[in-house]
Amino acid sequence: MDRIQQLSKNVINQIAAGEVIERPASVVKELVENSIDACATKISIEISNECRNIRVADNGSGIHPDDIVLAFSKHATSKIQSGEDLYNIHTLGFRGEALASIISIAKVTCITRTKDYDYGTKVVCENSEVNSAKTGCAIGTIMEISDLFYNLPVRLKFLKSEKTEFAYISELVTSIALSNPSVAIELKNNGKTTIKTDGINGLEGVIKNLFSKDLFSNLKEVENTDRISQISISGYVSTPDYTRSSKKDYHIFVNGRTVKCPVFIKAIDMAYKNTLPNGKYPFVVLMLNMPSEDIDVNVHPTKREVKYKNPNQIFNFIRTSTEQGFSNYKNVLNNKEPEKIVNISQFNAQKLNDTDNEEFVPEHSINSEVIFKINNSEEPVINTEKHYSKSFDTQKIFQQQFIPEKEIKSKEKVIGQYKDTYILVETEEGLEIIDQHIADERYIYETLKAQHNPSSQLLFVSDVIPVDVKDSEIIKNNMEKFEKFGYGIEFLNDNEIIFRKIPQLLAKYNPKDILKDILDNIEGDIDNLEENILITTSCKAAVKANTPLNLFQMEEIVTRWRGTKNNYTCPHGRPISKVLKHSEVAAFFMRPTNV
Repeated sequence: MDRIQQLSKNVINQIAAGEVIERPASVVKELVENSIDACATKISIEISNECRNIRVADNGSGIHPDDIVLAFSKHATSKIQSGEDLYNIHTLGFRGEALASIISIAKVTCITRTKDYDYGTKVVCENSEVNSAKTGCAIGTIMEISDLFYNLPVRLKFLKSEKTEFAYISELVTSIALSNPSVAIELKNNGKTTIKTDGINGLEGVIKNLFSKDLFSNLKEVENTDRISQISISGYVSTPDYTRSSKKDYHIFVNGRTVKCPVFIKAIDMAYKNTLPNGKYPFVVLMLNMPSEDIDVNVHPTKREVKYKNPNQIFNFIRTSTEQGFSNYKNVLNNKEPEKIVNISQFNAQKLNDTDNEEFVPEHSINSEVIFKINNSEEPVINTEKHYSKSFDTQKIFQQQFIPEKEIKSKEKVIGQYKDTYILVETEEGLEIIDQHIADERYIYETLKAQHNPSSQLLFVSDVIPVDVKDSEIIKNNMEKFEKFGYGIEFLNDNEIIFRKIPQLLAKYNPKDILKDILDNIEGDIDNLEENILITTSCKAAVKANTPLNLFQMEEIVTRWRGTKNNYTCPHGRPISKVLKHSEVAAFFMRPTNV
């Protein structure tokens, strides 16, 4: 083995650059974040030479001429001064590594000027050597990076295609634009503008500029504050009937910083649970703000990972805020029982860190017991009117828990039924087509989930149901979960059971078929057995497709469905209704829209 020797300054910086600068997008991130920290209101980013040339210009505060050489030194920064400052970070950058790392792997020219000087400073850097001179320029900073990785051929070889590398840059700039709606940002690729925001119209304007025109109409605003803990969250989330095919549109920020946070991601997943179909995800732009001393951003050089002082509190705050954002209710805690709070320490650590795992379910599902005010009354309303014929007689069984914040739409009219499956409603917006089965299923699901003691039907005679060894163990280990939703099961022996009672909603169904559906839906995920029992019960009890209904029955289904908390999709994630706007119908028949 060779003798120990001190590495050169340039090699040390190149090693550090491997942690901070992974690809061209990393350079853009560091430079643009510096511009934002310098209070810039306009930032221009230009990319060329297969993403190896990068120019970032801003109108920020600039760099003092006496500090410019020091700025390119290792661990030199104006953003912290002591170790204690690491727990009170208010800027995007603070480590003092980025510029020193960049000049070790690229040729850099910096032109900068502060408002206190009539002249600027031009700095030329190559191989970690820095030379400066006076120059004329506007207030702000221009950073020009050329021949990125010119002296690291191995790193250069591992770069992806120009299209792929620019896609990373575009994704990054999109996130920065969303988290800084008051900053005008422009991104150009080989002279062509691909992203441009004006910094004037707030987050709404940025979303409309960056994404499809119809997106914003499918978003709901999120705004919530915990004044005691000084935590707040704001932004927009999509309704459950507007989905994406991946989590790439989870745009999440903590104190203005783009993060990849398992706690944040899983809180969103939990909020949308049982509202989206498998493989579909919401569009989310959420900004969490909290005291800097309650969060650690010094976890990784890229600063995308964070740790919270109280992750349980953060998880529940994000989850409830998101759910309230896309739901139709203003909730008031019931005096009978406080909200059940999820303790994320109960979660499997591997699942918590696996952000692609769609099932992030605590030992006990979240089931907040809430009621909702109507006509200034805090008492739940129980409707005792007659309802369906025997096959639809479910209202008497429910102790209604969900009361809509507003009255059901007054200017709408049920006009009929299509294919004995879809209810047609004339609304202010247009012709609404509602799937009668899944609308009823959503209502039953939410009502059952809010109950503590569902009504059961005692069975004097029950068929003996054979079960295999695997299913037998599942049932034995989860008897209390079946009991919770009105099922009473007794084992005759290890491989045979009978039902002593079933939910009253399902009195007309064969218990053998019910059990088969529940067990079939588990799909190896035992942790979700309780949820599968609830979903299967709701699906079985709901009015079926191909069932003729009279006008009263249709109105009752629509009224009850309108009053649910999440009336966009059924518990399986299927959309419940579709509106054909009056303008669409009129345009097809070539009529004026006011007819």
